[in-house]
Parts: sequence; structure tokens; C-alpha cells
Amino acid sequence: MKYAYTILYVENVIDTIEFYKKAFGFTEKFSTPEKDYGELASGETTIAFASITLANSNLKNGFIKNSPTQKPFGIELAFTTDTIDTDFHKAIQSGAVLVAPISQKPWGQRVGYVRDINGFLIELCTPISTN
Repeated sequence: MKYAYTILYVENVIDTIEFYKKAFGFTEKFSTPEKDYGELASGETTIAFASITLANSNLKNGFIKNSPTQKPFGIELAFTTDTIDTDFHKAIQSGAVLVAPISQKPWGQRVGYVRDINGFLIELCTPISTN
């Protein structure tokens, strides 16, 4: 078995893809002609977005919709970077909302948190040193 996708349910797939391209430098991998599903080229595991309408058609019993005005879900997307200060600033300038500024962790990693335009929690961090 292989972990292949994380799919976030969003109001507007195309706006979300554009945000991730601008804020984090990802490129678009795929989107449906209906614009109700799209993927980012994000490494081995694909980050994807499905419209609320598509999600509702797949999950007949419903789901809890994420909201930028509520506390974030207890899950995050984490992106590692060697240029955390620049990338953190770029994300905020591109519309990400500051949750927690970059801080130094006892194990040497630097970590900061933002929310995307849909309210999903994103961690930007330096890679963990295994030395």
C-alpha cells in the first residue's frame, strides 16, 4: 500500500490551486474540465482539491465543512523548506493568514503556521536534522 493523496474539500478548486501556486510555488498537475477537482505537483504524495459539490455527491451522509472563521481542524499540511523566512513571508503576502510565527523547536527545527484561503492549517518548517 502507498499513501497517494490528501484531498481537501473547498468552495473553489481553481482559486485554491492558484493560491497554492502563488503562496508556495507548487504547479498544477491536473484539473477536471468541470473544475470540480484538481491536483498540485507536490512531490511523492499529491495534494488535491475537490469542490464541496463533488464531495457532497461522494459522501451521501455529509461531512464537516472547514471554515476559515472557525478553529482549524486537528490536522495540517506540512511543507519543508530551507528558506523558511522568505517562504513564510511569501505565503502571508499571497493571502495566507498568520496563525503562529516561526519559532525554534528544542530539536533544532524552525516551524511557523498559517491558514490557507479555505482555513486549512499549514505548517512551514525546516527539515528535521537526523545528524
